Amino acid sequence: MAGRFVRASKYRHVFGQPTKKEQCYDNLHISKNAWDTNLIKANPHYISVNWEASGGGAFAVIPVNERGRLPERIPLFRGHTAAVLDTDWNPFDDSLIVSSSDDGKVFLWRVPEEFSLHTDAEEPTDIAPVGRLSGHTRKVGHVLFNPAAENVLASASGDYTLKIWDIEQSQPRLTLKHTDIVQSLSWSADGALLVTTCRDKKLRIWDVRQEKPAQEVPGHGGAKNSRTVWMGELDRIATTGFSRMSDRQLGLWDVKNLKEPIGGFQILDSISGVCMPFWDDGTQCLYLAGKGDGNIRYFEYENDKFEYLSEYKSSDPQRGIAFVPKRGVNVHENEVMRAYKTVNDSYIEPISFVVPRRAEMFQSDIYPPTVGLKPGVSSGEWFEGQTSAPPKISLESVYEGKDPVEVPAASRKPASSPVTSPPPPKTEPEAPKSAEPSPAPVASRGPPPSVKDQKSSISAVASKFADSAEADEESDSSSFEEISKPTERPTVDVVARMEEKTRGPEILQEAKVENVRPALAAEPAKPDDSKAAAAATAPKSSQLWSGGSKVAASAESAAPAGAAGPTPAGAAEGIKSYLQDIKDAQSRTISLLEQQRRVIGQQMDQIMYLTAELDTLKTRIGERETVTDKDERIRRLELELEEAKSQVQ
Repeated sequence: MAGRFVRASKYRHVFGQPTKKEQCYDNLHISKNAWDTNLIKANPHYISVNWEASGGGAFAVIPVNERGRLPERIPLFRGHTAAVLDTDWNPFDDSLIVSSSDDGKVFLWRVPEEFSLHTDAEEPTDIAPVGRLSGHTRKVGHVLFNPAAENVLASASGDYTLKIWDIEQSQPRLTLKHTDIVQSLSWSADGALLVTTCRDKKLRIWDVRQEKPAQEVPGHGGAKNSRTVWMGELDRIATTGFSRMSDRQLGLWDVKNLKEPIGGFQILDSISGVCMPFWDDGTQCLYLAGKGDGNIRYFEYENDKFEYLSEYKSSDPQRGIAFVPKRGVNVHENEVMRAYKTVNDSYIEPISFVVPRRAEMFQSDIYPPTVGLKPGVSSGEWFEGQTSAPPKISLESVYEGKDPVEVPAASRKPASSPVTSPPPPKTEPEAPKSAEPSPAPVASRGPPPSVKDQKSSISAVASKFADSAEADEESDSSSFEEISKPTERPTVDVVARMEEKTRGPEILQEAKVENVRPALAAEPAKPDDSKAAAAATAPKSSQLWSGGSKVAASAESAAPAGAAGPTPAGAAEGIKSYLQDIKDAQSRTISLLEQQRRVIGQQMDQIMYLTAELDTLKTRIGERETVTDKDERIRRLELELEEAKSQVQ
């Protein structure tokens, strides 16, 4: 019987698990600055939060193990003279953090050892910066460490420049000039390239050490901010933004061919909040968190497209969100990702994304090696032109409570290519291993089967079992085992069944008539020389089997010798072309449905407006009728009064 086929995935049932209020980080004063930033950043040990502080800018650092309600007064990281706009943790030093501010400065900070927010002092001591980077002339809105090179930092400013700093020397070494304010930036996995989105609606990939864009193309057409993220070790980029109709969009780009997004922009919804993307290279999943709503969608990247997995929904909207590195997840509870979201600018809620399976042992299939604390190259080597991805560690050692073990580069699995190359052609035919039929091809996802499809599939299965019973009865006199396996070609039943699934039962009858004649007239494949004698002595009544269907030898001998049957390549090409037509029709249908949805929405708005106008008119008419009734009653009373007067006289 035909069934419903679901795409196989280890992360198809991943779910977001919220945290109880008493286990959140409460009593916070999160910044209310309108600058488009994530507000918070996180690593396995600390969470940084842009703070609403008077007398200059500040941010707070919260140890992840100090949950619950925080003290009224906590030590802050003070030093800026204006609001802090962004922060970022050093990927190779969990206690080193950088901040950028509206005052045009970039500061470096070191979290003290055994840092805690709960102190016995009446007045907590604020932390001062350990380094200052000056070079921008306007506010610095974004800072981001290089993920492969040690102590290399990128900062984007309102002066339309993006500077690359060597923080060991506290000076900028490279400058990338833009035509407008940079809205987001993301490094490649090896730290050699950088992608940026800008307010001029351009998407740029920079060859950083050449200080010029390698590629520059138009991005999202909407006027609101767009975001971008480099998809780890893949040569792909994901962007989020808005269309000209203010619909939120998702785009997938090929770094080698950046002319337009792969498959066009995917419309998400019509919510006005910016969509913040986060990429997990271990699970090949993309997380999209909306600013101003409480939902987090997640997709799995496969075959050059994003397959929708599920959505974490919450009634509490978030203004900021941060995801921890993979080395910070809880491998004992099958947690593949953890996020921290701000709620009501007063507390931070952790969200765990969990694979629902038993965790009695380490799950190696969902925890591939991940980046550790060792950089690929130093800052000096990177500025000299060297490029190397950071070494990876095994999470199995973390599961066992040991120090992280570095995985040799030779034993790492290469990144999955988005396009699978076909296997090389075989030069010599393989000898038949057994008389078992080859496995059936995997059916692709399609529309639900109709009643006629189900009846035809049941009859096909019944005929298959009937053929098996006849073969068992004739096994004594048949020379089936001595005849070599003929060259595989699609038989009448196989082609008919595949066409039945794709084209429908109406076209099947014509296909059967056209395919039976050449199949009966086809010349059988010549057996091997070693078994030619056995095949010659076989009785004519023996049945030849191919893929589960049989053709009588007497019918083959009576057919013309020059007739040729259908080839596998032709049948496969026809099926592929028809499936492609179905996919094109589906895409056109989806676009038409989207247009109809917009038109229906506009019509509903018009109907609601007209309904309100009608209610208003009814109310006014009712008031007028009431006044008219009163006037009529007065006239009647006056008439009665005149009649009474006349009678009295």
